Amino acid sequence: MFVITLRFADKTKAPQLMDGHNAWIKRGFDDGVFLVAGSLQPNAGGAILAHNASPEAIEARVQDDPFVAEGVVSAEVIAIAPSRTDGRLAFLKG
Repeated sequence: MFVITLRFADKTKAPQLMDGHNAWIKRGFDDGVFLVAGSLQPNAGGAILAHNASPEAIEARVQDDPFVAEGVVSAEVIAIAPSRTDGRLAFLKG
């Protein structure tokens, strides 16, 4: 499982890249990799909970985000090995 943070670095380019960024997020959900996506508060960027992919595949996916490619955000990928979960999230355990 991965936590991906996307912290704003240069918001000035965000409006013209928003459609591409939203399409990138949609692809992540459509591919079954993204579980949750939302905003970092207050207005600091975004975060994504992802699974079902290798670290290399996650890193490649992150680099495909137009916001990352164009320097709108800086990305960090944190790998987590879940050992305990709520029953509803048991599928996340290795």
